[in-house]
Amino acid sequence: MPPLTTTVIPIKKNSNSVKATSNNKWFSHIGYYIFMIVLSCFYFYPIVWLILSSFRENNKIFSTPFALPETINLQNWSKAWNIGNMSTYAKNSIIVTILTVIGILLFASLAAFAFSKLRFRGSSLLMLMFIFGLFMPLQSFFIAQSYIFEQLNLKDSYWALIIPYIGTGLPLAVILLKAYLDSVPRELMEAARMDGCGDWLLYRKIIFPLLIPSMATVGIFSALNSWNELLLAMLYIQNDALKTIPVGLLAFSSRYMTDYKLLFSALAIITLPMIIVYIFFHRYIVAGLTEGALK
Repeated sequence: MPPLTTTVIPIKKNSNSVKATSNNKWFSHIGYYIFMIVLSCFYFYPIVWLILSSFRENNKIFSTPFALPETINLQNWSKAWNIGNMSTYAKNSIIVTILTVIGILLFASLAAFAFSKLRFRGSSLLMLMFIFGLFMPLQSFFIAQSYIFEQLNLKDSYWALIIPYIGTGLPLAVILLKAYLDSVPRELMEAARMDGCGDWLLYRKIIFPLLIPSMATVGIFSALNSWNELLLAMLYIQNDALKTIPVGLLAFSSRYMTDYKLLFSALAIITLPMIIVYIFFHRYIVAGLTEGALK
């Protein structure tokens, strides 16, 4: 009986279909980038126009609003900075923002460690309260908070802003940091405890370094929120020497609402720092939001 033989018939790939698929992918990528560039220009152009208009005179802004400035003269910026007392407002905003971010990162990291890696009675209820804090509007606790600050003599002080900023920033910070810690293997914690680490040493040596990427994200969000907050700053700060940038800018715009070159200069001075911070640290925002999901 003759041996059985098998014949392998090569299958030829359709080069035209492969080429068409690659072309479709190439066109889809090009279309995506074109769409994103157009969308970015749509959102970014008002900021560019604001900065360019701050270098021009009022009559030029009205006669040729979309023309480029003839010269880059920072005299308008210097005048707006001095007249608007921006140095005092900027100093107050920096102090409030730094202390707020430090408080949020410290308390949120401790709370996230407790909720994620420790077991204690009432943890689920406490976590539910943090989640509920995400849905509470800022106006819901004005009356009670104002009464407490009045009794404690905290109004017209930095703490009148720092305490509520920390309180409103904690819910989101705790949830983000806890979600990241939930992805950390429990075996790492158990190995550290076998080496003699208590809760505090475990937090300092293990948890805190692991949380740095997510804490960068939380810190940037917290800084942006506290830097731009207006409502609480208007209610609790009446002393002009303690006012922050949003309140100072509101007063400046009401006094110089017809002097557009100074108004645009003041807006550019206030807006640019946060834009620069976001441009330099946006990669940490994305990394902090996605790193816990990728572990």
